[in-house]
Amino acid sequence: MTRALLLAGIAALLCGCSQPADQPPAAQTYQRVVTLAPNLTELIYAVGAAETLVGVSAWSDYPPPARQLPVVGDAFTVDHERLLLLQPDLLLVWESGTPAHTIEKLRELGYTVEAIRTRSLTDVSTAMQHIGQLTGHDREARDAATVFDNGVQSLRQAQAGSAGISVFYQVSARPLYTVNGEHYVSELIEVCGGHNIFEDLSDLAPAISVEAVVERNPEVMLASTDAGADGFAEWERWPELRANRYGNHYLLPADEIARATPRLLAAGAAMCTALQQARKNRAAAATQ
Repeated sequence: MTRALLLAGIAALLCGCSQPADQPPAAQTYQRVVTLAPNLTELIYAVGAAETLVGVSAWSDYPPPARQLPVVGDAFTVDHERLLLLQPDLLLVWESGTPAHTIEKLRELGYTVEAIRTRSLTDVSTAMQHIGQLTGHDREARDAATVFDNGVQSLRQAQAGSAGISVFYQVSARPLYTVNGEHYVSELIEVCGGHNIFEDLSDLAPAISVEAVVERNPEVMLASTDAGADGFAEWERWPELRANRYGNHYLLPADEIARATPRLLAAGAAMCTALQQARKNRAAAATQ
């Protein structure tokens, strides 16, 4: 399910999607909010504004109470009849994923639509504070953002001085996608003392070739648990890849790594643990 969400997000990135809009200070607070992406649902709960939430998108399954709310659509379609019945005074959309034509249509229908950016780690704390302003939960949002920022800094400090290591993050195997340096996953790799081998690419979630991975020869391969136990099986055809020689294949918790929310701290902790083990494996291989 999380892999389907990731692929939907990738497809959305490849289409014409909502553009960042100026976000002036909220002049009013909103009482009936609908979120059109699962990560935005989580952010509403993270800032203590759950009482404002009247509808959500498909796959909004965390925290558990979100599963009880009416579903109004997914990454590409909106059930306009159900949306009308909910009478929202604010729609939150995912800047990088909600198609531009969907946003335009919603605004034409008279809805107030706010695009929330969640590409980077900084975006997560900024988004929480902005959502807090929109829903009248400024203090809770500031506190949640501070906890998140401090958590990222703690991870970074814990890895200070760790030897660098090159990393390939596999979003999906077929088609083969990764992330560039602007993506929060790449930032987590850097926080953990690693180096994303595709950080230089221009697209946020670019399609790549197998040959490009082999040429850049990463020391570590990462993916989410949605890839399954055989998530790296296809790479066995290249035994000389450093990640294969070192045995450095690691799966990260799917829901935590797939959504730009405070749960990225758990994903980051798992990633840092994996990269620490990867360094040990590299050192052991060097002595053989």
